[in-house]
Amino acid sequence: MTDKYQTREERRKQLEASKKNAPKKAKKKGSINLFKRVLLILLTIGIIGIIAGGVTFAIMVKDAPELNPETLKDPISSTIYDKNNDEIAKVGAVNRDYVNYEDIPDLVKDAFIATEDSRFFKHHGIDPIRLGGAVIANFKNGFGSEGASTITQQVVKNFFFNQPQKTLNRKAQEAWLALELERKYSKEEIFEMYVNKIFMSENMSGVKTAAKVYYDKNLDELTLPEAALLAGMPQAPNAYNPFNNPERAEKRRNIVLSLMYQHGYISKAEMEEAQKTSVEDTLVAKENRQSNDLKYDPFIKQVIAEIEKKYPDVNVFTDGLEIYTTMDKDAQEYVEELMYKGEIVKFPNEDFQAGITLLDTKTGGILALGGDRDPEVKLGTNYATDVPRQPGSTIKPILDYGPAVEYLKWGSYQTLVDEPTTYNDVNKTPINNFDNRFLGSMTMREALARSRNIPALKAFRAAGAENAQEFAVNLGIPLDDIQESYSIGGLRDGITSLQLAGAYSAFGNEGVYNEPHAVRSFKLKDGTKINMEPKSKVVMQDYTAFIISDMLKTVVSGPNGTGALANVPGLPIAGKTGTTNYSKDDRERFNIPNDGRVPDAWFAGYTTNYTMAVWTGYKDRKNGLLANGYDQKVAQHIFKAVMGHISEDVETADFKQPNSVETIKIEKGTYPARLASSYTPSSQILTEYAVKGNILNEISQKYNKPNAPAGVKASYNENRDEIELSWSYGDKKGIKFDVSVSVDGGASEQLTVTSDTSLKIAKPTPGSSYTFTVKAIKDDQESDPVSSNISVPEKIEEQPPVDPNETIDDEEDQDDSNGEESGDNQDEKDNEDSNNGGENNSNNGNGNNNGNGSNNGNGNNNGNNDTGNSNVQNDNTSTTATNQDKDRNRD
Repeated sequence: MTDKYQTREERRKQLEASKKNAPKKAKKKGSINLFKRVLLILLTIGIIGIIAGGVTFAIMVKDAPELNPETLKDPISSTIYDKNNDEIAKVGAVNRDYVNYEDIPDLVKDAFIATEDSRFFKHHGIDPIRLGGAVIANFKNGFGSEGASTITQQVVKNFFFNQPQKTLNRKAQEAWLALELERKYSKEEIFEMYVNKIFMSENMSGVKTAAKVYYDKNLDELTLPEAALLAGMPQAPNAYNPFNNPERAEKRRNIVLSLMYQHGYISKAEMEEAQKTSVEDTLVAKENRQSNDLKYDPFIKQVIAEIEKKYPDVNVFTDGLEIYTTMDKDAQEYVEELMYKGEIVKFPNEDFQAGITLLDTKTGGILALGGDRDPEVKLGTNYATDVPRQPGSTIKPILDYGPAVEYLKWGSYQTLVDEPTTYNDVNKTPINNFDNRFLGSMTMREALARSRNIPALKAFRAAGAENAQEFAVNLGIPLDDIQESYSIGGLRDGITSLQLAGAYSAFGNEGVYNEPHAVRSFKLKDGTKINMEPKSKVVMQDYTAFIISDMLKTVVSGPNGTGALANVPGLPIAGKTGTTNYSKDDRERFNIPNDGRVPDAWFAGYTTNYTMAVWTGYKDRKNGLLANGYDQKVAQHIFKAVMGHISEDVETADFKQPNSVETIKIEKGTYPARLASSYTPSSQILTEYAVKGNILNEISQKYNKPNAPAGVKASYNENRDEIELSWSYGDKKGIKFDVSVSVDGGASEQLTVTSDTSLKIAKPTPGSSYTFTVKAIKDDQESDPVSSNISVPEKIEEQPPVDPNETIDDEEDQDDSNGEESGDNQDEKDNEDSNNGGENNSNNGNGNNNGNGSNNGNGNNNGNNDTGNSNVQNDNTSTTATNQDKDRNRD
């Protein structure tokens, strides 16, 4: 009852107090419970994680190989097979001198440990500190970007693992075996395994062998810079081979020296002194270097390079691989015979070099390589694959005409003007042709065949620089930038014959590009097969591939082609020549005469079966000069010899015209190009190709059939005794008229060719019928003929004149009294006619002309008067005999 009577204020305070106390107790209890639950969950997850991790790790390592003492001692060679899967070579595991740990000098130990594993003697196979740094790097840059392998792990990897992929499973097994290796073997034994196993290029393994090969020294005779160089090689043996790449080897050596200083093995002064030493000065002299007798050296080197580039963890020399290649053994041996013996093709001298790449056009597989002309050099400089040079005019189908066909749909008839031109640079630098001449308008086909530079630049500009760059990159030509000078081959970084052959093969393969490759596949020791064949990709339209191929055939077999020496009779070959030159600055700097000598000469070409690119020149571009003449044609001779040999007894199809291309007839010399008309002479017609839907519509009018003459009329002028022939014509510019005649239905004979529109024929044959035919002529075209007929009237036979002093018999006088009178009248008529020129009489007999006719000739008229003797008069003129002449005839 007390509560019931509390005041309102008391009840409010009591309620607030109860609310204030109740939540505090609930919140505290709830927080404690939540913390416990989270902690329990984390502990549970941790336990599960540990268990799961342990189980996962156990699963990963359960298939790890066992540590085999024999395997730890001997590397395994790899076997290489040709395209028919026949064995051609074994590499690795054959050239190694073993060295025991106690015989390894401290200098060599220090160099390798500082470089590969500075904490080698402190860890137990796995280095957590090194691992932590690698994890961070992999997190930032992606898995596999940086390795954490210790020397122990590298031994495990080299002896037991050759998988090309860095998988978590493999890394787990590698870590497990590293711990096992450290448990079973001492640090000294592990280090001994390492330095004897490592591949050191030149087809050899082990540091002791390397010291002998590179320096002709025992390990204890090596100097600091020499030991540092060898310690730096295992990361990339072929790349840091001092025989082949002394500059790269020196940079790597200097890094090793800095690491040795960093870890306290040498002083700063020792480091700096060693870094000044020239690598080349310390190596074995070139003439004293040992040959490793590796067969098919240029090709084998490419095989190794391809595997190392794509799968750097795989070691061809030690991992016991089975490598299946694209090599054609017969072709490779023929190329090597050509390169080494100099009998198939004569070389100017021993220093003259060549780089040869032979591909399968359809697959991009490398069939043969010619890398160097010195058979004693093994795995050395390969001029076919390693030495990029400016390609000259061989780049024109790739950067100029190919893009123009691809993007603008130009046909092979497209006309360009070879005329004075400059680059679009600040200085407006002139561009010239090789002969410093300009040939005017020509088709794209002719410009390519003649290798004219200015039309090539114009095609490049028309297609657009960006399009040209994209087109080239899709063909495997590495271009980081694009400039107008590239259009004629002045590439800043150059290209190799391997890259050029790859690009050309796409034209011969209907626009499908396959990256050139020497390896089809390889098998690991465990039987795992790794496919190495690249994927095909369409890089151009089929019309582009065909039109470029057909134009390039003209380079080899056309009348003006620059590649005639490369032609193999009976083979449909497309190809292109190329030479480079020295700039004015180069000639002045290197004192090079301006007499036509060049630094590089190329030929690249293909059939539907094979593609081949050949570079020729000298090692030093500055001093190696190819003289004008045979020196610059050697590349063509090489191409012809090899292409002819490999194509022997092989059916070679011509390039197939696709449905996207049409054949058209162009009239020669038209600019812009025009279709030939029905009147164009056959000698002036060019057969060219056009992209369907992009055909020319304009027809040339040059040889159109001229109009026929009008109003052709023949009439006989009796007073002048001549036939007058006339006609009319409109615009007579460039027009002439062919006039012929037929007499009495006989054969037609040409009278004249004239630019006038009238003609007169004097003294036609009386009683004869004349048919005149007139045709208009323009250039080589004739109009339809137009004819006109005329008949010449017969002449009346006249009596000879009578002498008035002649005595006549009476009978005659009587009988002929009327006739006498008639005779007098006739004499008067004769005299009258004589005074009028006697135009109506002609001499129709032999001997002297005693009549009152005209004499058609000088002296006596001894022949019958016919059209052959008639005087032909032009311009309305005729010849009339004088009275004096007629009087003389009477006498």
